[in-house]
Amino acid sequence: MTEQTTYSSRSGSPSGLATGFILFASVMMIMAGIFQAFSGLVAIIDDEFYVTTPNYVLQFDTTTWGWIHLLLGVIVALAGASLLAGKFWARTVAVIVAAVSMFANFAALPYYPFWAILVIVLDVFVIWAVTAHGDELKS
Repeated sequence: MTEQTTYSSRSGSPSGLATGFILFASVMMIMAGIFQAFSGLVAIIDDEFYVTTPNYVLQFDTTTWGWIHLLLGVIVALAGASLLAGKFWARTVAVIVAAVSMFANFAALPYYPFWAILVIVLDVFVIWAVTAHGDELKS
């Protein structure tokens, strides 16, 4: 007979660790969303800025990827702001948006590999923080 308890059910308030992880994840979502929107704006304004590699499976026009990253960046930043504000629904939205951001950045690897890998890593951390510690912020 095992009993699973969370920090919030033991003390009635969220632990500092859970709050810190969620705070960090929401700030990272805001920052990554803003940076992603700026990189999308750069691709829209100057489609020669990013150097592409030939023979990549997902080949699109640089301007198309710019619009995708601009819109996705704005959505990620807004989801991070909602998570920071403590909205209950923002946890689910944050996980979905971070997963979509991971796939979009994987597809954009040939355009800007270092940035795409960095955003993928941050998205993995955001998903982990929100799913592992999000229920502790209910109270």
